[in-house]
Amino acid sequence: MLRIAWHPCYAHPLPEGHRFPMAKYDLLPELLIREGSISPSALFNPDPMAESDILRIHTPDYWRKLRDLALSPQEQRRTGFPLSESLVLRERIIMQGTSDCVDFAISHGISLNIAGGTHHAYADRGEGFCLLNDLALAASGFIQRFREKRVLIVDLDVHQGNGTAAIFSGSPEVFTFSMHGASNYPMHKEKSDLDIPLPDGIGDREYLSILEENLRSLFLSVEPGLVLYQCGVDVLESDKLGKLSLSLDGCRQRDYLVMKACLEANVPLVCAMGGGYSADVNTVVEAHANTFRMAVELFG
Repeated sequence: MLRIAWHPCYAHPLPEGHRFPMAKYDLLPELLIREGSISPSALFNPDPMAESDILRIHTPDYWRKLRDLALSPQEQRRTGFPLSESLVLRERIIMQGTSDCVDFAISHGISLNIAGGTHHAYADRGEGFCLLNDLALAASGFIQRFREKRVLIVDLDVHQGNGTAAIFSGSPEVFTFSMHGASNYPMHKEKSDLDIPLPDGIGDREYLSILEENLRSLFLSVEPGLVLYQCGVDVLESDKLGKLSLSLDGCRQRDYLVMKACLEANVPLVCAMGGGYSADVNTVVEAHANTFRMAVELFG
């Protein structure tokens, strides 16, 4: 049975005019249930992640400042969020959601978090709408349990997964793959195990060809025991921040290639939603919904 992490706090209210689209976190499950793609029983509500688990990746000093709402104004500006107790709680719940998805993926092949993909968070700081790094925390938890297996992080958000790359720099247990806009945020890119910087305006055919070729070689060379997929939809041509030119169908085909590779290799897959900043929130929701529809179609 498909299991999906979702919590009412995902749509945390932000000050009016804030550009981060929180509405999608409520609209997406509503759409999927209304159209019959999933049943309400597919959704589970994660608990907040324990401090001891957070400290597997994040430094004690940074976690203390975040927990105690002691980030400086400059540090808050870097995250893009006004800090609050409810925002930190939201982040802890998202972190646990992605980690819980690992267990469901091991049992059922795939599991998805309606939030997450917080790949800009470093061990010692937050950036770019990311306070803690759910991909890193989920990967570290998996490695702790299955020390002989490797994790492949497939990051197809339009922005490079800089925090994730820095956290796992030099780590043989986790392979980081980021395919992103070359001229997009962050201006300073970290070094992933494999980076593919893309030119502005790249369309479906070229994008999908590059992705398919690299997925094929990565599954052969890495031989992952788990794939964590950051499937941001800011690659769409309609995205205000993206600069790439994928169509809705191209974005759907991207998800198909990743899911098919995992299915054929019998590798558990966890999807975290990542970004999406099209002017029409319905376009963002439709693109994310396609990810869930594809999961249902391929994994049942």
